[in-house]
Amino acid sequence: MLRNLTCTTEKLNHAALLIIRAGFGIIYILHGWPKITGGVETWEWLGGSMANIGLDFAPAFWGFLASIAEFGGGIFLLIGLLTRPVAAAMLFTMLMATVMHISVGDPLNTVLHPLKGLVVFAGFIISGAGKYSIDYKLFSCRENSS
Repeated sequence: MLRNLTCTTEKLNHAALLIIRAGFGIIYILHGWPKITGGVETWEWLGGSMANIGLDFAPAFWGFLASIAEFGGGIFLLIGLLTRPVAAAMLFTMLMATVMHISVGDPLNTVLHPLKGLVVFAGFIISGAGKYSIDYKLFSCRENSS
C-alpha cells in the first residue's frame, strides 16, 4: 500500500510540475511579447537596468536578451525543453528586474512580481521539467525496460 501511495504521489508531483511549468510559460509568453515587439526603444529601456550592476554599455543588446529570455523562455518552459538552462536565464532576468524595481524605489507589491518568478525559476533549475516534458523524452536517465 505504501508503494502505491508513493507511486501516486510521484505521478502527482510530475503533474504539478507540468501545471506550474505551463502556467508560468504562458504568463511569460504574454509578458514577453510586448517586449519582443517593442523594438529598440523598449530594449534600450529594459537593458538600461543593467547599469545597476555596472554594465552600462549596449543597453539594447541586454534588453533584447531579456525579451528573448521572457518570451522565448516562456515557450521553452511551456513545452519543457531545455528547462534548466532556460530557467537560469529567466532567473537572471527576474533578478535584474527585482534589482531595477528596488533601485527606483518601487513599492513592495511591484518588487514582489519578478521576485516570485525568480523563486519559481530557482525551483525549476533544481527540479527540471518533470516527466511530462520534452526534456524527459530527450535527456532522461531512465533505464531501458528490455
